Amino acid sequence: MRRSLTIFSATLLALCVTAAAVRANMQEDVDQAVSIIERFQEIPEQAIPQAVLRDAKGLAILTMTKAGFIVTGRGGKGVVIARTDTGWSGPSAIGTGGVGFGFQAGVEIAEYVIILNTPDAVNAFSKDGNLTLGGNVSAALGPVGRSAEAGVAVMAATYTYSRSQGVFAGVSLEGTVIATRNADNDLYYGNPVAAGDILSGKAKPPAGAKKLVEVLSKY
Repeated sequence: MRRSLTIFSATLLALCVTAAAVRANMQEDVDQAVSIIERFQEIPEQAIPQAVLRDAKGLAILTMTKAGFIVTGRGGKGVVIARTDTGWSGPSAIGTGGVGFGFQAGVEIAEYVIILNTPDAVNAFSKDGNLTLGGNVSAALGPVGRSAEAGVAVMAATYTYSRSQGVFAGVSLEGTVIATRNADNDLYYGNPVAAGDILSGKAKPPAGAKKLVEVLSKY
């Protein structure tokens, strides 16, 4: 009996530790999203145009790592957040991964911002499943810099941007599959929650998302 209680206690402790680790892991993603947005806007001549951010219906913010030799592996994670009638929603956890071929010696880490230009783009991220950029939603290289401010017109459901080793540019992510990390959302929000409820504003943003909401509220 005592041994059974010990095993049960150990299992319960392990589950609690795992849940806390996942919650902390998503908080790291949220904090990283804040840093990425701030870094992307540091140099106005190379930044996402203010008009693009002001008109955005949402943003997906990710860090991706690509590594390998001949056969390459790519994985990334981050959050998506949407503009609602009352301000910005809380963050919903997302991830991506895949395998490719080509010469890729070493490891490359890049930061990405995907601007969601239309309600349909936000809806695509609200389905608790997978979406493919260029498939479920159209994707295009985003306009860059202050000089683009006056002539910005929506050309696709999403605009994609990247920053790697200090170099900022529009980048094609067409064909990239992005999935909702439902289990991470449940743990971060403290109860089962659908991505659609998060991005519509029905789910109250956790306290840890306050800084991200504040940064985006400038736009």
